[in-house]
Amino acid sequence: MDHAQHLDWPFFEPHHRTLARELDAWCVQQLPRGHEGDVDAQCRALVRALGEAGWLAHAVGGRAWGGARDVIDTRALCLLRETLARHHGLADFAFAMQGLGSGAITLAGTEAQKARWLPEVVAGRAIAAFALSEPEAGSDVAAMSCAARAEGDEYVLDGEKTWISNGGIADFYVVFARSGEAPGARGISAFIVEAGTPGFHIAERIEVIAPHPLARLRFEGCRVPASQRLGAPGEGFKLAMRTLDVFRTSVAAAALGFARRALEEALRRTTVRKVFGGVLADLQLTQSKLALMATTIDSAALLTYRAAWQRDQGRGVTREAAMAKLAATEGAQQVIDAAVQLWGGQGVASGVTVERLYREIRALRIYEGASEVQQLIIARELLREETAAKPPASSH
Repeated sequence: MDHAQHLDWPFFEPHHRTLARELDAWCVQQLPRGHEGDVDAQCRALVRALGEAGWLAHAVGGRAWGGARDVIDTRALCLLRETLARHHGLADFAFAMQGLGSGAITLAGTEAQKARWLPEVVAGRAIAAFALSEPEAGSDVAAMSCAARAEGDEYVLDGEKTWISNGGIADFYVVFARSGEAPGARGISAFIVEAGTPGFHIAERIEVIAPHPLARLRFEGCRVPASQRLGAPGEGFKLAMRTLDVFRTSVAAAALGFARRALEEALRRTTVRKVFGGVLADLQLTQSKLALMATTIDSAALLTYRAAWQRDQGRGVTREAAMAKLAATEGAQQVIDAAVQLWGGQGVASGVTVERLYREIRALRIYEGASEVQQLIIARELLREETAAKPPASSH
């Protein structure tokens, strides 16, 4: 099947189509075939390879710092994540985390902060991490308790972060902590904390079903120069949300990549697997399943690239990005589950592509806003629009 048919859609410009095709060819030539071995070492190697080949330039904004454009091109970001995910889940993870981990520096960094870190991120020489979640503050970010106390020209950080991607291998972490300017979300600030800073520890490495570098972080009297604060005091929550807003649509694109690979594997298997005197693809039940898989993928792709296109036009995409992430991640889970079923017993054998995809897709329905949170966002936006459209009640 032609996995690039959607590149002809009107959402894309010629440079997007060229970019996707060039990355696809690079992935075939350069990415490792397997996912075995030391995950930390493999992740470091993938970041270096992506940097050396120039792909990481699309994960960072600012030509002066090595970015492909001054503002991140959302459609390019999505096409790159979709392509990488279709070939190699860990390569997609490595690419995405360079963008998410440095995104707050792109958005709010000083000239000195950008000059120090962004060229290193683009080159793949420095690994980035985004440290927002806590043991008691996941979906409810405003409930965070990790504290940053101003002391002279320093801040002292105390507390924990958990589920931190690249935890344990990152060279720097963008850490969000309660600095106390106001209650709730308005009293949070952001800081760049370098690996090895005294008082900063990797408390625990976390093993998950799809192996990724992941850790719980602990800060105990960790002193960070005030010059490493990102943006204004108390503006950290807004900055975290702005960073996530840039990358949320790309999570949908990664899910699309996983789903497309699952459909390819299903087609390949069903057209050769012999059953009842023919092949599996001859059965109407199989054809029905394949039809639903393809329709689910195209539906999610249309939502994903609508959101990406709309964002690149400078328009708000709160509802559209939530719809894309919800539809693409939930849909990809269904598509991959169907592919495993069509592969039969082989589909659950460790190391088979559909089995790996089954493990890789699951986290996408949770991170960067769980599916339930996306539903709340969509409903909230619909109700807000409905309220705004109603004429004011008569005073009579």
